[in-house]
Amino acid sequence: MSARRSRRQSQRARWRDESGFTLLEVLLATLLMTVILAALATVTAQWLPNWNRGMARVQRAEKLAIGMERALADLSVAEMVPMSGDGKRPLFEGNELAVTFVRTAVGPNTRPGLEIIRLIEKADADGLALVRERAPFAPMPADAQIRFVDQVVLVRAPFRVSFAYAGPDQVWQPTWRDQVQLPNMVRVSVRDAGTGQVLAVSSAAIVHVNAPAECARAKNAVACLAARANPAAGKKEEQL
Repeated sequence: MSARRSRRQSQRARWRDESGFTLLEVLLATLLMTVILAALATVTAQWLPNWNRGMARVQRAEKLAIGMERALADLSVAEMVPMSGDGKRPLFEGNELAVTFVRTAVGPNTRPGLEIIRLIEKADADGLALVRERAPFAPMPADAQIRFVDQVVLVRAPFRVSFAYAGPDQVWQPTWRDQVQLPNMVRVSVRDAGTGQVLAVSSAAIVHVNAPAECARAKNAVACLAARANPAAGKKEEQL
């Protein structure tokens, strides 16, 4: 009995010795885990900045596309509306860095009617940006000051936007002012401010209505536009 009991005790003691970890095994496991964590930290430190830069480029490209889409949509629906009731020339003034025109008001916070839109490059604390401004339309003198509100940034640095205008002759011009009709097309060019390279996102808006309705119904649209541009000459031709 004593021999059997001693064998059982020795076997239990051997099991207790084999069931745990030695201090050396714990130290080796800790060292291995430290090496693995250090390797993961090194890989993450090299990969995370590149991932952040890639995400920033994607977000910047998406914002640029949305801003361009908004600008082109506004320009395409510009309307033949003069500043005053007796005016013959529509409100459309454009240069390379700004364009002002009239369109039908749309949006959840706008009243039915017309509104004046201005796309203009401005500078703020974050650099140059193409800003969309609007003002309710009302007949006013040609030299009246328009008070724009609701400034919304469409395109921000490092991108810069410039405009060009083409009439029926399809010749691009840097300005469009005091014309009897709207331009047929408005080109919106986007450049990288650092390199000056024109980006592929650049496009052109085709103006849907660019001449008055009376000239569209006239037999000779060109003569009608000429008469509106020079009323005195038009009256003289009618007398002849």
